[in-house]
Amino acid sequence: MTVLVLALIAGAVIGLALGALGGGGSVLAVPALIYLLGFTPAAATTASLIIVTATSATALYAHTRDGNVAWRTGTLFAAAGIVPAFLAGAVAGRLPEAVLTAAFAVIAALAAVRMLRPSASEPPDRIRPGKAAGAGAGLGAVTGFLGVGGGFLAVPALVSVLGLAMRRAVGTSLLVITVNSLAALAARTGTSGGLRWEIIGPFTGAAILGAWDGKRLAAQISGTTLQKIFAGVLLAVAAFMLVDVIV
Repeated sequence: MTVLVLALIAGAVIGLALGALGGGGSVLAVPALIYLLGFTPAAATTASLIIVTATSATALYAHTRDGNVAWRTGTLFAAAGIVPAFLAGAVAGRLPEAVLTAAFAVIAALAAVRMLRPSASEPPDRIRPGKAAGAGAGLGAVTGFLGVGGGFLAVPALVSVLGLAMRRAVGTSLLVITVNSLAALAARTGTSGGLRWEIIGPFTGAAILGAWDGKRLAAQISGTTLQKIFAGVLLAVAAFMLVDVIV
């Protein structure tokens, strides 16, 4: 019963993150599955992809209704990451768990630092195909390698590299997360045995419900505040995971 309650609470928090910030769900899901629910790192990354795929698709629908998705930019960005996500997902299963955990923490910290740096913004919907494809391919590789949806990297890239406004970047990142997560899951289909569906199911359900509340929360908070919250969560999780690997 205690494990089920923890799964429901963690799922709700992760749903809020995805709905409000367009990312951060996997960054929170993987540590929660490992440290709170007893999953191995390998099982946690696969379970995280299942949870985040379902949750991000739900949040994407909510943001689409309000016109906060740049479909042309998001489609190009996501398409460029499909093959890298699949290939990296196949490679990740052969690496030591400590390496994956450390890489996960470092990438999260770098993304947080980038979000805190002020950057000049371009016109919100100015699409640069070369930049979109390059950033999308890199994000896809990270998604497959670390077992994350990639929103914590997609949002900074869409804001800083492609010049989307924060709210539009949040909605568009959910499209990218959904596509990349599905590609990474396809690469892990042969290694998905042993997953604890009695935990993944309630976790996912709570996350989906939380995503709707997160979407409403995003409408009441400024883009700058969202960026600061996003970066703070990433730094805290990265620090915790790095300490755990070192100790």
